[in-house]
Amino acid sequence: MTTSSHSLASTRPSWWSILVSLFKLRVVSLLLWVALGGALVTASAGPFGPGFWKDLLMVSLAGLLAAGGASALNEYLERDLDAAMRRTRTRPLPAGLLSPRLALVLGILGMGMGIGLGWAYRPMLGIFVAAGAFVYVVVYTLGLKRRSVVNIVIGGAAGSFAVLSGAAAVDRWNHPAAWLLAGLVFLWTPVHFWALALLYRDDYRVAGFPMLPAVTTPRNTARWIALHAWATVFAALALSLFLRRPVLYGLGALLLSFWLLHRVYGLLRHPEARDQARSTFMASNLYLAGLTLWAMLISVL
Repeated sequence: MTTSSHSLASTRPSWWSILVSLFKLRVVSLLLWVALGGALVTASAGPFGPGFWKDLLMVSLAGLLAAGGASALNEYLERDLDAAMRRTRTRPLPAGLLSPRLALVLGILGMGMGIGLGWAYRPMLGIFVAAGAFVYVVVYTLGLKRRSVVNIVIGGAAGSFAVLSGAAAVDRWNHPAAWLLAGLVFLWTPVHFWALALLYRDDYRVAGFPMLPAVTTPRNTARWIALHAWATVFAALALSLFLRRPVLYGLGALLLSFWLLHRVYGLLRHPEARDQARSTFMASNLYLAGLTLWAMLISVL
């Protein structure tokens, strides 16, 4: 083997790394987390009731396969534009690490298996898993992302269906807490994504995506982020009405919300600062993960 061949072999990512990127497993892990939140806050028999652990396993498997498959289809459909953006040009398809045909097959198989598994276990689980995949692939990727500035606002419903799939796995999809937590995720998504898009607004302009930071000023973007952050906080506090220990949950939610708003107002004061956008993005991730964890802990205490 030549020296150049050795160099190529040593720099090529592992198959595991390629699949993590193709299926966007870091993003999917947050979806699975809120799905577990939907299951725990609505479980009728409590977290240690009969069959509960099987419910969690099934929603995790169905959600992982369907969301991962939908993510692979998203990367297949956007491979040309991903190649034009700094943030995404190292993904498997634009980097030439995986053939588009294989990505398409893996995406369809994963999504189909996830929906089928969910339907076989509980039909409503299958419906919500399918709805989340449909919103992400058809509504968001094919319909809105290249055409409308409200793309991520409506596309956020994909995450909301993850919450409802968790509630459906324990047969409590009609519980008010499930729908309120789903609404919270819907309102939270623009805070999360617009903060990230502020960091890469030039990329989105080059690729032609009408993301809010690419079509308006950073200050206007920060104002919209703040509006959605306040709406998210309102939903987070309203969730206390449907949990077992509303005061205890409310105190934790209030502290987390104050921290998130503090980060958002830092962005409002300095909307051009990349470190503020990055800080808001990270805070949004930690806020949703932490709030969901707190709601789950309150539900099992």
